[in-house]
Amino acid sequence: MTSRHIVALGGSLLRPEESEKRREWFGQLRQLAVHLEGNERKIGIVIGGGLPAREAIDLAKNCISSSEKLDRVGIAATRLNATVIQQILLDIGCNVAHEIPHTTSQSAELLEQYNFVVMGGTTPGHTTDAVAVALARDAGARTCIIATNVSHVYDKDPRQFDDAQSLTNLTIDQLAEITGIGEPLAPGASAVIDPVAVGWAKDACIDLAVLDGRQISILEQALDGQPFDGTLINS
Repeated sequence: MTSRHIVALGGSLLRPEESEKRREWFGQLRQLAVHLEGNERKIGIVIGGGLPAREAIDLAKNCISSSEKLDRVGIAATRLNATVIQQILLDIGCNVAHEIPHTTSQSAELLEQYNFVVMGGTTPGHTTDAVAVALARDAGARTCIIATNVSHVYDKDPRQFDDAQSLTNLTIDQLAEITGIGEPLAPGASAVIDPVAVGWAKDACIDLAVLDGRQISILEQALDGQPFDGTLINS
């Protein structure tokens, strides 16, 4: 059976500040895609909203107070970013689904036909972390990789605490103590792992891996089942 992997790519990865780093990152991502397809791997990719989502939500806040409506603005931005990745992979001839699915069940079905399926958000109140965990569940993947702009899960927020310690191995219950579990984030807010995603991973017995997606080589190591620099969370 062809192995299946689910990767959540943070929207921030698509927009590094320096254009040279942006070109390098996209080039390495294309090389990785060719390698994975050549080894008959199937990859479901869920893209976050990043800066486009935050800017759009800030703009809409001037007129909209509904969290659900603001979430729909953010979801549209994730699908825009997903289209960018989809078209980049199609441009180099990868076997990519030609649509951006709006549900994880639809994505799981498309993985039967394609090596790559790219999607964004689905439902207000669910971040793309949660969508990726749901896709792992629906596609029968054992692990969901969360590639973002941080290298590890920390015992506390490193932006606020200088003594925050990075963690390499956790159980899902230990992660829940750090992130919380089950409570949706506010529109446009971010966390190393969404508490809703943590709850769904626990319920579905999905292992999680958190790593710095700015380093494509680390993502490749995790996809190949090799030791990687990051945090592994066992369900």
